[in-house]
Amino acid sequence: MGVILLVIFLIPTLAPIATAEWDEDNWLWNIIGPERLALGDEFGCHGYEGVDINIEQWIIEACRDYLMGFTNASRWGSIPISFGLPYGTENEAVFSTLIENNFSIIGDLAELERKDLHVFSRTTTLEKNQVEMEFLTNATKDELLSVYWIAKWHDVKIREDKEAIALLVSQDVWYTTWGEWYNHKYSGENIYSYIEELTDENTTDGYSRIHITNNYSSTNGWQVPGTVFIEWNGADPFSWLDSGNLEADDKILKNGYRYADGGAYLTLSPGQEIILEFIDPAPQLSITPQLTFNGLHHSVTIVGHHVTDLHQWSSDFYDSQLRFTWLIERPAALKMNWILPIIAVSVLIATPVIIKKLVQRDQDSQNINQS
Repeated sequence: MGVILLVIFLIPTLAPIATAEWDEDNWLWNIIGPERLALGDEFGCHGYEGVDINIEQWIIEACRDYLMGFTNASRWGSIPISFGLPYGTENEAVFSTLIENNFSIIGDLAELERKDLHVFSRTTTLEKNQVEMEFLTNATKDELLSVYWIAKWHDVKIREDKEAIALLVSQDVWYTTWGEWYNHKYSGENIYSYIEELTDENTTDGYSRIHITNNYSSTNGWQVPGTVFIEWNGADPFSWLDSGNLEADDKILKNGYRYADGGAYLTLSPGQEIILEFIDPAPQLSITPQLTFNGLHHSVTIVGHHVTDLHQWSSDFYDSQLRFTWLIERPAALKMNWILPIIAVSVLIATPVIIKKLVQRDQDSQNINQS
């Protein structure tokens, strides 16, 4: 009888759990995903949970399609362009497959230099008591700090370092993402100016106009604004047509201009054109592309790795000023072996019967001893 009980209770424990194909994170399209997208976050890819990209390159295209089925990659573009790779990846098949699927950015432990892919390296982590604070306090001008974040590790919840977060939100920095920073750089390099030629038909009666336009056309379809610093000789423009104002404390990318340092910072979207109006002849204009938005000191993005549950990864940052690059990983789904429900029912039926027999056996033994 004892052997039978042992078998009944061991079978459910030892029965194998079968792995289904793959699960879906419904937070990507339900509430949290749209909210993070509107705030300025980016969604990139990190493959499929538990699958080695160095062996299975199919997960690159599959992860891209999985992500695009539920959300755009950014407010600037629909196609994901950022991919997280494991440390030490040197497989050319991986790199060529990434390029074939329109990825242009990799990180963040990839210690390599490539002309066909932009590599972001990890600065430090946001994990509590693991932050290397000197990297956050000693950032160089125009540097991008790529800060690692993961919400759990082998079912252990990771806590964020609140001191590090407080430091980051107090600094004179641009909160951005991998893809935004990358495209902003090239967008700013494609901003040009030209002086409007005056004729009898468009005479301006004593003032002149300088047009500034952004001609950036990205290969990935992202329409990210670029920033330049403009300098001129003489008086300031008396009018900026088709451009709004920026404030010194604006830390999230947007269009506009702000006077500073004897000139002005100007941020323009691709295809956008503004007009500066000056009294008398147009002055000489100098345009210098900027790596960092709005004259801020440097840039910061928090990079969420192996994001299988967007709610869990983002739950500590609902009210944060920080912006995130979420590297989405499709989660593996688990399903119970079909035999387990049968075993469970068998246990429910068999256990009372066996217990009743054990009680009856004890009573019979007592009756024999008494007689």
